[in-house]
Amino acid sequence: MIKEISLDGVFLPPLLGYFLVAALAWYALRYLLQQAGAYRFIWHPPLFNTALFVIVLSAFVALML
Repeated sequence: MIKEISLDGVFLPPLLGYFLVAALAWYALRYLLQQAGAYRFIWHPPLFNTALFVIVLSAFVALML
C-alpha cells in the first residue's frame, strides 16, 4: 500500500490513484460489454455501470493490499 502522493507539495490520497486506474479498466470493460451486446439484457444500465465500477475499484484496491 502506498502513502500519500505528493504533487508539487499537494498531498493526494492513494485512493485517487486507484480510482484513476480503476476508471480506465472500467471504461475498457464497459466498451467490451457494449460491443458484445450485453446491455440488451441489462434492466438498468446506469445502476449496472455504477455497480460495475464499485466492483472494479474494490477488486483493484484488494489486489494492492
